[in-house]
Amino acid sequence: MKKLITLIFITLLLPLTACAKQFEEGTHYTTFEGMESSKPEVKEYFSFYCPHCFNFEPLVKSIKGNLPEGVKFEKSHVDFLRAASPEIQHALTRAMVVAKHLKMEDKLNKAIFEYIHKQRAPFTSEKDIRNLFVLQGVDGEKFDKLMKSFPVKGKANAMKKSQDELTRRGVLTSVPTFIVNGKYKIIFDDLDRNNFEAELKALIAHLSAKK
Repeated sequence: MKKLITLIFITLLLPLTACAKQFEEGTHYTTFEGMESSKPEVKEYFSFYCPHCFNFEPLVKSIKGNLPEGVKFEKSHVDFLRAASPEIQHALTRAMVVAKHLKMEDKLNKAIFEYIHKQRAPFTSEKDIRNLFVLQGVDGEKFDKLMKSFPVKGKANAMKKSQDELTRRGVLTSVPTFIVNGKYKIIFDDLDRNNFEAELKALIAHLSAKK
């Protein structure tokens, strides 16, 4: 009887075991050294001008809401796309930091994405960004002050520095790119397209727990 119960237990366990994804370095992620984060984190390198990043936004929101306990999520805007000048793209980086400071990150990021990809409107200057923020309920003078502030400029410059270093290393070649714990770059190609979101979340959980 005991053997029968054991056999039944093993039989029930087999489907769960078979469904467990075995993530492998070189197939599902690559490793690099020298930029490790002090605490578990997931960082998405993206651009407001990238259509794939725009389409990724619902998935990003889901990932942020389902991270393992103690794992931080952060977006890092890049300025190397050819859709706009580096100056405008860096201004959008600062604007994103301002949005986070105002605790309006989700609303204002969505507005920027839709301005570019739905309205097909160009940002020709920092004034255009200011006007969009004002339309979303941000005080214009407060926007001006924050855009020029040391904390906002410092954070934006830190994103630029990280971008440049990862580009120099050949880690950051396109967006969106997900980096976990400052040392694992996720490879999307081998994730099951029919179960992409679940596998990506599982891979993030797996990598964030790695030492």
